[in-house]
Amino acid sequence: MSLSDILSRITKAEQAAGRTPGSTKLIAVSKVQPNERVAEVLTEGHRLFGENKVQEAAGKWPAFRDQFGDIEVHLIGPLQTNKARQAMELFQAIHSVDRPKLAKTLARLAQEMGHCPDLFIQVNTGEEPQKAGVLPADADAFIAECRALDLPIKGLMCIPPVDEEPSLHFALLKKIAHRNGLDQLSMGMSGDFEKAIAQGATHVRVGSAIFGARDYG
Repeated sequence: MSLSDILSRITKAEQAAGRTPGSTKLIAVSKVQPNERVAEVLTEGHRLFGENKVQEAAGKWPAFRDQFGDIEVHLIGPLQTNKARQAMELFQAIHSVDRPKLAKTLARLAQEMGHCPDLFIQVNTGEEPQKAGVLPADADAFIAECRALDLPIKGLMCIPPVDEEPSLHFALLKKIAHRNGLDQLSMGMSGDFEKAIAQGATHVRVGSAIFGARDYG
């Protein structure tokens, strides 16, 4: 499937849900993809990408920015506190704020550096022990804690359990966001992004459907 196919499906999903055209941003997830494939998508004009690891992004995007100009890159994978400074220099948004220690580190660095990427709080909607994210019952308190640190919290992110209906998790994330006055929702991936758009996703994260299957070597 091509980039244009995915963009067409996003447009149709917005229409079906009665959403404003263009209200859903496509994050092309370029983690573990060969540079040639990423360059092809850049050549097609796409400028919003997602990475899972700080180190991989650091080795990839400075050169692409030199070649293609302004590119927005979001961190969608877990962030270790010792990589926070580098992440704040590399990314325009971080979707995986999930614990007080990380929030405090980001707040300290934001004061020190004079800027901060847009931040999304990751919610573990399925309450899966192996998965990162604040539990739904703790989300309101954590959002308030982050706001008290003057962090630019823009929205929420989730990754539903693979064996459950994703729409239920998207609806839960939307509910938490609404009651906290947050209007950005990072949810939906290659297999379920149309359902996410129906529930109000503002950012969908699509990788394999654009780039093809990943080769983890």
